[in-house]
Amino acid sequence: MAGLRVRPHAAGADGTVLEVTPASAGWEHVGFKLVKLAAGQRHAGGEAGREACLVIISGLADVDAGGRRFMHVGGRSSPFEDRAPGAVYVPAGIAWEVIASGPVELAVCTAPGTGQGEPRLIAESMMSREVRGEGTNTRYVRNILPQTEPADGLLVVEVITPGGHWSSYPPHKHDTAAAGAETALEETYYHRLNPPQGFAFQRVYTDDRSLDETVCVEDGDVVMVPRGYHPVGTPHGYDLYYLNVMAGPHRQWIFRNDPAHDWIARRPPG
Repeated sequence: MAGLRVRPHAAGADGTVLEVTPASAGWEHVGFKLVKLAAGQRHAGGEAGREACLVIISGLADVDAGGRRFMHVGGRSSPFEDRAPGAVYVPAGIAWEVIASGPVELAVCTAPGTGQGEPRLIAESMMSREVRGEGTNTRYVRNILPQTEPADGLLVVEVITPGGHWSSYPPHKHDTAAAGAETALEETYYHRLNPPQGFAFQRVYTDDRSLDETVCVEDGDVVMVPRGYHPVGTPHGYDLYYLNVMAGPHRQWIFRNDPAHDWIARRPPG
């Protein structure tokens, strides 16, 4: 793998500004595409053998999938607005199309699927919210497509990390299949910053340091996490949003903290 950071480029004719495929990432499961659409612009997809979760990160759109139309999906002005995104789940092999009502930031999250089930709108009431950590480890989580909701392989979550805070911390990993102790999941982080001229840092490393990279991320970057621990820190003054897409052989998120830093999670609160 040449590098873990994937940077956006000028929008193509279909609005695509960034794409990670299993082939480009050198892995087997996760696919991620970021699309920016103008009012009236359309973006279509649907692959045999790959399910999709369409996340309207910002903006408002209609979504057609498998003969069904979901109207006015989304509506928040930015990922930093305290409001759920729009989201539609599409089983593998079903064609879909997103039609923008105005400027739209669309994330296309994919993984291998069987094609079972029907397209569905993921209502805000189905996206559970959590506050994780304490002090400068506090972050705010919204579970868009958690393991408690139907899908074949995809897990999708978004997180707001306030300026000066750490996230995905203590460092944890999920790269080994160990029944009841850890699951093997590939992962992408799509990063946004507020204000957008900011930056953040993400380290990806393994126990034996055969992988050990520290990535400076800017607004719109993706970091690929094929294996290893992957904490994120954002400087004072710059709030960080990221959208996580995970998938692997078993659809369950069980992680293991880095033993060197696990004491942080186990210390008494206060």
